[in-house]
Amino acid sequence: MVSPQAPLTVWFDSQCPLCKKEIALMRSLDWHKRVNFVDIYAADKCPLDPALLLERFHAQEAGEPIVHGAAAFAVLWRELPLLKPLGVIARKPSILRILERAYTAFLRVRPKLQKLMS
Repeated sequence: MVSPQAPLTVWFDSQCPLCKKEIALMRSLDWHKRVNFVDIYAADKCPLDPALLLERFHAQEAGEPIVHGAAAFAVLWRELPLLKPLGVIARKPSILRILERAYTAFLRVRPKLQKLMS
C-alpha cells in the first residue's frame, strides 16, 4: 500500500472499466511506490467535488496545486521510471498543448469505449 505521504496523489474512477485498467497498469509501473492512487468512491474526503474529479484526470504533487488533463498525466509519468522521459518531454508547453488536445479528443470517445468494455 502507498503511503499518504507519497510525492504524488492521483484520483481515479473505480467504476470505469477503462480507468481501472489504466490505473492497474500505472500501479504496476510505480516501482518505487511514489504515487498514492485514490479511488474517488472510496476516499474519505476529496479535495474537489467528486463530480469534477470524475470529468477529467486529476493529480497533485505534494505541496503543489491540483492539475488536470494532460498536465496530470505528465506529473504521473514523471514519477514512473519507465514513463519518466515522456513526463519530462511533456514539460515543454508546446508538447503539453498537443497532449491536452489529444486528451480532450479522447474524452469525447471515452463513453463509447466504456460501453464496449462493460
